[in-house]
Amino acid sequence: IKADVSKAEDVKELVATITRLYPELNVVINNAGRALVYNLADGNQDAFANAEDEMLTNYLSIIRLNQQLLPLLKQQKEAAIVNVSSVVAYVPGITLPTYAASKAAVHSYTTSLRLSLENTSVKVFELFPPLVNTEFSKEIGGHNGIEPLQVATELLAGLQNNEFEIRVGDTAKIYDLFLSSPTDALNVMNANRAAWIESVQQ
Repeated sequence: IKADVSKAEDVKELVATITRLYPELNVVINNAGRALVYNLADGNQDAFANAEDEMLTNYLSIIRLNQQLLPLLKQQKEAAIVNVSSVVAYVPGITLPTYAASKAAVHSYTTSLRLSLENTSVKVFELFPPLVNTEFSKEIGGHNGIEPLQVATELLAGLQNNEFEIRVGDTAKIYDLFLSSPTDALNVMNANRAAWIESVQQ
């Protein structure tokens, strides 16, 4: 089933099709995403348009799809929603400024949704993958990332163990550093920021 989750009509048709053909649906994984690499100090970039694009796909689309599928999920004896987030939800990276903001929104929403559904059959998980070797992350050095199979394996383990925040690979280390010293974590995530800032000033 093909659908653009950023488009309301596509989502409406998708949910109708799922409800008709797969009424036993019990797991939803929200993995659609947009990530734009740019510098907020670059006057040639439209930060508002970039943020609007990323927020719609990465955050608002998740809310819309979850809202429309929740009646079906609540009918199941056991069900799960997995929202794919990122370590930049905690520690933003300067090269993905509004993408990081969209993931921070996803994190906050996911936490609220989990609390709101805690007395239902629907469990809410948040997946924090590191850099993964996929086409999506090609522009930001995805070839240096871990393989998708590792992400899938750790996700399944987290679901089985009711680990509601699943930090894959090195994201656990960054999160631990963030808890102990947010400033150090920010510096690690933005270690090359001097060159990034200079690239705009030239």
